[in-house]
Amino acid sequence: MKLFHTFTGIVMVALACNTKNEDKKAENWEHFVENTNENPLSETSKINAMEQGSIYTFKVKDLSGNEFDFASLKGKKILIVNTASECGLTPQYEQLQAIYEKYQDKNFVIVGFPANNFGAQEPGTNAEIGAFCKKNYGVTFPMMEKISVKGSNLHEVYQFLTQKAKNGLEDSEVEWNFQKYLIDENGHLVDVISPRVLPNDSSITNWIEGK
Repeated sequence: MKLFHTFTGIVMVALACNTKNEDKKAENWEHFVENTNENPLSETSKINAMEQGSIYTFKVKDLSGNEFDFASLKGKKILIVNTASECGLTPQYEQLQAIYEKYQDKNFVIVGFPANNFGAQEPGTNAEIGAFCKKNYGVTFPMMEKISVKGSNLHEVYQFLTQKAKNGLEDSEVEWNFQKYLIDENGHLVDVISPRVLPNDSSITNWIEGK
């Protein structure tokens, strides 16, 4: 009889401990569910996920040395172009400025990146480039500091633009000055336009207008 009571007591203790363990597991699971990524994404996580593979992750310097955050352009269509002051295509500045003036109030912006990669056709300093653009073409769209758009010292923005692994669209190579990269309202690359296609070509203006 005493043995039976002892056995019953052991069973009851075991059951009690098991119940406590199950309760603890339930608490831990609830905590996990509340905090894990298996839950619906938090707003911050959603934003971070959307910005992966987008231009919004980059901050650069403009011609005056001030920080330029691409995240400030969210919701806008962006045309990114590498420029040069002594190129046969340099007059494209005129068309670039014209479409910027026409569409800047319609969620469109141009961002220029001077580069000296082709024929040494952008030899000037940032200050000299800025003065040239303003004097000769009245450029008012954002112009960044001079960078490299090709080769071993390829700037990180152009690594994104030219490498499918980073932009999710396609691999490309900057062929010459004034190659255009089109970025949609979510910061994603959607097209690459040849240097010889003028900025006011219908392939670009139709995209801006959403046609």
